[in-house]
Amino acid sequence: NISVIMKRTALFVLTLFAALSVFAKERSYSIVSPSGKIETQVNVGSIVDYEIRYDGRTVLAPSAVSMTLSDGRIWGVDAKVAKVSRGSVDSMADSPLYRASKLRERYNSLIVSFKGGWSLEFRVYDDAVAYRFATALDKPFRVGREQVSYNFPQDWTVTLPYVKKGVDGDFASQFFHSFENLYTVAPISALNPGRLAFLPLMVDAGEGVKLCITDVNLNDYPGMYLHKGEAQNSLEAVFAPCPKTVVDGGYNNIQGKVVEYEDFLVSVDAPRTFPWRACVIGTDTRVAQSDAVWLLAEPSEIEDVSWIKPGKVAWDWWNAWNIYGVDFKSGINTRTYKYYIDFASANGIEYVILDDGWAVGKGEDLLKINPEIDMQGIVDYAASKNVGIILWAGYAAFERDMENVCRHYSEMGVKGFKVDFMDRDDCLMTAFNYRAAQTAAKYGLVLDLHGTHKPAGINRTWPNVLNTEGVHGLENMKWSSPEVDQMKYDVILPFVRSVAGPMDYTQGAMLNASRDSYRPNNSEPMSQGTRCHQLALYMVFDSPLNMLCDSPSNYMREKECTDFIAGVPVVWDETRVLAGEVGEYIVTARRSGDDWYIGAITCWTPRDLEIDLSFLGKDCRAVIFTDGANAHRKGIDYRREEKTLDTSVPFSFHLAPGGGFVLKTL
Repeated sequence: NISVIMKRTALFVLTLFAALSVFAKERSYSIVSPSGKIETQVNVGSIVDYEIRYDGRTVLAPSAVSMTLSDGRIWGVDAKVAKVSRGSVDSMADSPLYRASKLRERYNSLIVSFKGGWSLEFRVYDDAVAYRFATALDKPFRVGREQVSYNFPQDWTVTLPYVKKGVDGDFASQFFHSFENLYTVAPISALNPGRLAFLPLMVDAGEGVKLCITDVNLNDYPGMYLHKGEAQNSLEAVFAPCPKTVVDGGYNNIQGKVVEYEDFLVSVDAPRTFPWRACVIGTDTRVAQSDAVWLLAEPSEIEDVSWIKPGKVAWDWWNAWNIYGVDFKSGINTRTYKYYIDFASANGIEYVILDDGWAVGKGEDLLKINPEIDMQGIVDYAASKNVGIILWAGYAAFERDMENVCRHYSEMGVKGFKVDFMDRDDCLMTAFNYRAAQTAAKYGLVLDLHGTHKPAGINRTWPNVLNTEGVHGLENMKWSSPEVDQMKYDVILPFVRSVAGPMDYTQGAMLNASRDSYRPNNSEPMSQGTRCHQLALYMVFDSPLNMLCDSPSNYMREKECTDFIAGVPVVWDETRVLAGEVGEYIVTARRSGDDWYIGAITCWTPRDLEIDLSFLGKDCRAVIFTDGANAHRKGIDYRREEKTLDTSVPFSFHLAPGGGFVLKTL
């Protein structure tokens, strides 16, 4: 029957057109890393999602992305593609004040521009995938919500730092915290859905592959938190809303406490890019060595960085001004600080920090100086000894009068500020960090942004920000119970937190304790682990402004170790992670000029390691610090020797529980 055939043909054609219409709406774009190892596929249809394959294996299942504006528009739902552009970059970038003097930047990119004035940009490096939203709109709007999700193929293990404070399920109560916590290691299925984790965090994708998730370029945009999602094997993002009302409060009334939030994340007044959502991918050592965050960060806003001086710092607070063998009462006074300056000068240490107490009261007004201190005299005395002075400042006091404070102390001769107790990463606080960096640079001042989140690229954009905290550093050993496992934490940091940039860990303890002998002590604090563990941290951790946390009196008593620490550079020409496993151990080599420094640390598990030192060249002579024969009982026990190395054969050494190893070529 012809009519039946025609009807069937018409139905087939309609069905075919419908299928073609659906297919036309579903577009996929593939981007492959220059090495071909990583592939990202971006899918645009009723939603926008992306997925990642590593060596052909899916390590991130399709994961949706979107941005919802306060007026109801959603970027990422029923999106209409306007233009697609691709690009490739392979160039060298100067990277002063970093762990390598030059970096190779190599990636392939995809920019999908959509109707409505917004776009998504993807970059695929040989060790990372990153994407970000951007807008060309010049009319003001507000971002109400951003959807960031990570869907994994299996119930993989996650290493993450939960937020310490707040109530489970009440995310608003968790946004005010110190960004200092030990890591929890658990399968996704065992995570607490009501507890936020801050970044970076790591996912073990099996077969030796790790994924380290973080965000980059947090300028006037909130930092990202992740928690267990509703979907199986998923993590979902949460962001702090824009604060509406902030009052003085918190520690010594020098913090800004949010008492009311807006119903949006951030206001946008002009075309801008938003933060990168980055995923560093590879083996443990490849992740630890990744420079993806620095490369994704915006270039330096300071054209001439020659005035910015990295260095080491003699620090007063950790050792509680506890010096001895002097004929005056130590404390927050001029004579004590001159003692610190004399120590710094004698050992080639670039700075001394005057921590909490140099300003009157609780530091609410930074232009009023403690009468026990002759600040101008201290600054002048330090200058005569070729030592710079850095002043500690509470966030609220610094924020309140930033311009005058920076101008006044710069004219006095102060070299920088250590700003503390920000304890938030909403859009107002991230904007503060950038504004503080800009204002400080205007007056030739360096910054240590203590009490804040990880750097997220600010150290490239504003290289006068020499360091940031966002770490459960050695200061916590002044009060932490013996149950706190700082050794396990130390061997997680290089693979997770350090991926985001340098950190103010404040190492250098001279009183070192075995697992059984450690006790918290505020006035005479000690570290967990061995002396060599502390020495090795100067190579293992990135810190362009690096503390000597212990008492100058203790350092003077420990000349061999002090001479070594004082001679270690804080920025490098080259960095190599020679070996390591997250949570177990790491061996890091760094080069400054022709000199190589190698540091190794382990958790409480003792181990014997072999490393290939052929890159040092033949007939290499070195000074070596190793754990002493009794370091497992007495943490201060170490051995120093000088020897010629046969670099044609593997080099073997032993690490005691919580131990360390140091080698420097001569």
